[in-house]
Amino acid sequence: MNSPSPPDAAALSTLLGEGAHRPWWRRAGVWIVGAAVLLLAGGGLWWRSSSQQAQAPRYITTPLARGALAITVTANGTLQPTRSVAIGSELSGTVTRVLVDVNDVVKKGQLLVELDTAKLKDAVAGARADLAAAQARQRQSAASVAEARAALARQDELARLSGGRLPSRAEHDAARATLARAVADEAGAQAAIDQSKASLSTTETNLGKAAIRAPIDGVVLTRNVEPGYAVAASLQAVTLFTLAEDLSRLRLSVNVDEADVAQVHAGQPARFTVSAQPGRQYPATVTRVAFGSTITDNVVTYTTLLDVANADLSLRPGMTATATIAAKEKRDVWLVPNSALRYSPASAGGARAASGGAGIVSKLVPRPPGAGTPRAATASRGAGEATIWVLREGTPVSLRVQKGLSDGRNTEVSGEGLAAGLAVITDQTTNGAK
Repeated sequence: MNSPSPPDAAALSTLLGEGAHRPWWRRAGVWIVGAAVLLLAGGGLWWRSSSQQAQAPRYITTPLARGALAITVTANGTLQPTRSVAIGSELSGTVTRVLVDVNDVVKKGQLLVELDTAKLKDAVAGARADLAAAQARQRQSAASVAEARAALARQDELARLSGGRLPSRAEHDAARATLARAVADEAGAQAAIDQSKASLSTTETNLGKAAIRAPIDGVVLTRNVEPGYAVAASLQAVTLFTLAEDLSRLRLSVNVDEADVAQVHAGQPARFTVSAQPGRQYPATVTRVAFGSTITDNVVTYTTLLDVANADLSLRPGMTATATIAAKEKRDVWLVPNSALRYSPASAGGARAASGGAGIVSKLVPRPPGAGTPRAATASRGAGEATIWVLREGTPVSLRVQKGLSDGRNTEVSGEGLAAGLAVITDQTTNGAK
């Protein structure tokens, strides 16, 4: 029995249907290629989107708010009493008693120092003796005047009774001359009395000045005398004490530089600090700005006085202070940082325009950071005008404003469209870097 012969290849292909034409969507290769293209396009678009987001600017903003702005002038100086008196001695002598010390509170007329008065008392006694002698001479002169006047009267009566024959004319003239001399002597004696009285008054005044008293109510700041101290007033002016009238009010004397003096005027408020009270600021008021200058090491300054309240006596004369004077001040004005006035945003539209005509490859391949994104030109500014940029719905919008005072950090602005909380752009970053 013969085995069946294997079918030929043509018959097998016909049986399996391989000879028939299949549609393209049933072809696996087409789907594989399509999936690959879609994956490639999606990846490219995702990469481009991520790159654009990374290159997109991130804005640094600050909210617009009202506040106070001041232009200040800084100067250094020292605290001084409003009125101080250096007490010395007009007399030479030896100090016998010192009755007060530093920080003592004294009243006007209170005894401070006594000098040795032995010589002064002797001088007073001598002046009184001279006055008594002058008064005695004056009484003698008065008696001589009375005697000469009586003698002349007798001669006048004798001449009247004798019809002019007696006394002789020479005797009559001599009597008149004697009376004139007596009157002159009396006047001289009176002048000597006045002179002796003046001398006595001077010596008594000197005796009173040996007791040195306080000329004002105040506090003793310095004491430069001790019992036994020899005062030689004829050689130099000797200061025994220094008194301050009222330490509850002080005066701050500062030196203002010539570049700032035009901004400083009487009545301006100021604040100052001292090393003895770190962190504490004291108020003050400018009371006077000197017209005369002071030149030290070729630096020209002008002495400016400030009135200071010191009710708690925490400040002391001689302390070094650093004062800040509010030369100009405005309150409740719109303030922006100076960086906001210098800022202008990057032009995103320019970047899109630059890439609008490029092909698919240029769209898929990102540009280097910063390429094709030129900075927008800043608008021309007139006197006092400027442009600030605010962020509205993620987009920078420019606002024209008028500039005012500036303290170097913030500037006063005014204009339409300003409102509290407005996001003012001060800077921008890309990929986390400015």
